[in-house]
Amino acid sequence: MKIAAALPRAYRLPLRGRWATAAGGFSIRQGWLLRLESDDGRHGYGDCAPLPMTGTESLAEAENALRVQTRRIVGMRVEEALAALGDPAAAGAPAARCAVECALLDLLAQTLHLPLHRYLAADAAGGVRVNAALGNPLQTADDAILAACAQGVDVLKFKVATAPPDGELARLRDIAALLPPGTSLRLDANRAWRGDDATRFVDRCVALPVDMLEEPLADPGPAALSRLQARCAFPLALDESVPGRISVDTLLAAPPVRRLVLKPPRLGGLLPALALARRARAAGIESVVTSSVDSACGVMAAAHLAAALDNGLAHGLATSAWLAEDLGAAPEIGGGWMKLSDTPGLGFTPAGGRQRQ
Repeated sequence: MKIAAALPRAYRLPLRGRWATAAGGFSIRQGWLLRLESDDGRHGYGDCAPLPMTGTESLAEAENALRVQTRRIVGMRVEEALAALGDPAAAGAPAARCAVECALLDLLAQTLHLPLHRYLAADAAGGVRVNAALGNPLQTADDAILAACAQGVDVLKFKVATAPPDGELARLRDIAALLPPGTSLRLDANRAWRGDDATRFVDRCVALPVDMLEEPLADPGPAALSRLQARCAFPLALDESVPGRISVDTLLAAPPVRRLVLKPPRLGGLLPALALARRARAAGIESVVTSSVDSACGVMAAAHLAAALDNGLAHGLATSAWLAEDLGAAPEIGGGWMKLSDTPGLGFTPAGGRQRQ
């Protein structure tokens, strides 16, 4: 099977509200939906969704890389094209590489009549636990929190460090009082705090049901992270700091935190993310897969990765409701679980289109 054509289509997807973090925010998600056409009539899809604030290349860099990479692989066999992508660490445009790799994997899994998660791991789960992405705790109404709990979600994620900590902590205590037993809070500071500020915050979280705290330090050195993790009963997690500020080898040699957040567009694709997760597991680090309000295509790809990990954790993939428009239908969520079908390949169908299997 050879690549007959590569067709990237630019998109601009408005959000229902501004996605705000300590590192910045956005109200429109931009990228390219890549469709690869094979010479036997199949279609493979990948989402090129750069977001520099999370550690990817810029939009301009992604567009150029996507053009170069797709032009090169047309006429190649799918397996050859996948090998030609090379080392994701050397590519310099991880979101573009992620889109091309995903579309190629989609085609390969289709030819084997396997859903992508089973292609990635034969013992993959058929569904994925998810957390609810609720945004800023100060701007999230009680009704939205109770609605998420009523839907069966037992991990609620909030972006913190966007306001003075006293107000955020007071609001988090109020939220905790609303929660059913067994429900926990996942917090993300997006590298906003100096060491003393982070220490004070985690010390005052002692009575809160915290599932984990992502990226607490503005200067995430291993020694400082280790000291902070030692103060916490809950896991700290690294996201955009790896490999940007801390190399993978340094992280795995002496893990300073207990969890790692995986975003395929930042890591260059599903296969590099899966390989990193397996190395992290061997070093005693758990992995959580998340979306940065990606399109349905991107969320679906990340869900296949999370299912391949099958680690029982809640993954940050329930972000599609933030989009006012999307490229297609995202995976269904019920009872706190995202369901994956057994459709061969990625299983993504663009709005108004059909995919041959």
